[in-house]
Amino acid sequence: MPNNYFQFKEFTVQQEDCAMKVTTDACLFGAWAAMMMNSEQWAINNILDIGTGTGLLSLMLAQKATAQIHAVEIEEAAANQAAGNFSLSPWKDRLHVHPASIQQFSNRSTLQFDFIITNPPFFDNDLKSESPKRNLALHGSSLSLEELLKAIKINLSPNGKLAILLPYHRTDYFIDLAEEFYLQKKALVKQTEKHPYFRSMLLLSRMQVTTKETEIIIKQNSRYSAAFTYLLEDYYLHL
Repeated sequence: MPNNYFQFKEFTVQQEDCAMKVTTDACLFGAWAAMMMNSEQWAINNILDIGTGTGLLSLMLAQKATAQIHAVEIEEAAANQAAGNFSLSPWKDRLHVHPASIQQFSNRSTLQFDFIITNPPFFDNDLKSESPKRNLALHGSSLSLEELLKAIKINLSPNGKLAILLPYHRTDYFIDLAEEFYLQKKALVKQTEKHPYFRSMLLLSRMQVTTKETEIIIKQNSRYSAAFTYLLEDYYLHL
């Protein structure tokens, strides 16, 4: 059984009320997105986290940025959990939870966001579980990639950028779907050298650039790889 909390160096994520717990790939994505956000060095005043769950990604970005961060979460218990995690963090004054669907949020928000981050529902038409909360978190029936992109187009500022975590097999489909955006960075993720790719992390914008592709292997020789350690050392307790 997963722990009811996940302790990081500068914050704690309580997760007992969330269907989707803290995962290694989500932590990797948050750290990678934070690095992209700082290395690209564009002006970031407002960040939007679509489908925040526990609030993990918002907290990871808050540790590395000074922007206001708005986190949208459709599932009520998860939204409440994220709000609790935010309130106990060092950045509570910059973190805001919106218990709503991204469609509802888009209809009433007047903000434009310089950076949007999302770890969307992964599995379209795959076998569902008996838990409605887990289905909402995992499956695309409540938020398809098409709907997600529509919301991103509404909320992203003209010079803003998007970071998204996807199953590897959905990568090309999403890139083709996001025809109004240009792919800047693509990081393909393996569990080990012997495993196939299972996740992709993408950075997109409306500015045409040359795509840079990298590979990240989480573990090598039964230990976290140098690349993984570099990204997570400011977050994980024992790195």
